[in-house]
Amino acid sequence: MNTDPIADYLTRVRNAIKANHRVVEIPASNLKKEITKVLFDKGYIANYKFIEEGPQGTIKIALKYHPISKVPAIRTLTRVSKPGLRKYASVDNLPRVLNGLGIAILSTSKGVMSDKEAGVQNVGGEVLCYVY
Repeated sequence: MNTDPIADYLTRVRNAIKANHRVVEIPASNLKKEITKVLFDKGYIANYKFIEEGPQGTIKIALKYHPISKVPAIRTLTRVSKPGLRKYASVDNLPRVLNGLGIAILSTSKGVMSDKEAGVQNVGGEVLCYVY
């Protein structure tokens, strides 16, 4: 059996949002840290902290909600490229999520970045997930 750590990461965040948690802890890896940085830079999470303890470490993510209506900043997290079926996008056909309102997170040769950054840097890569 092969587990998908990125799908586990997204599921933990999704479940924490559904349960209206403020903070979620996730086992760390370099790819998960980069995805967390992209989510923070694009304003989908309030804050994050990398805790280096034990062999692996953890990521603490402070989730972001609207102050009055309590609506989460992340409405949907969808895994695109799976271990069984990888999805790649070239520069010419980068995905548009929610007609440009959401982001696609890509793993490129220049690191993990959003679809808009990949377009600016003129690189394609593996489409990890959609966020909106």
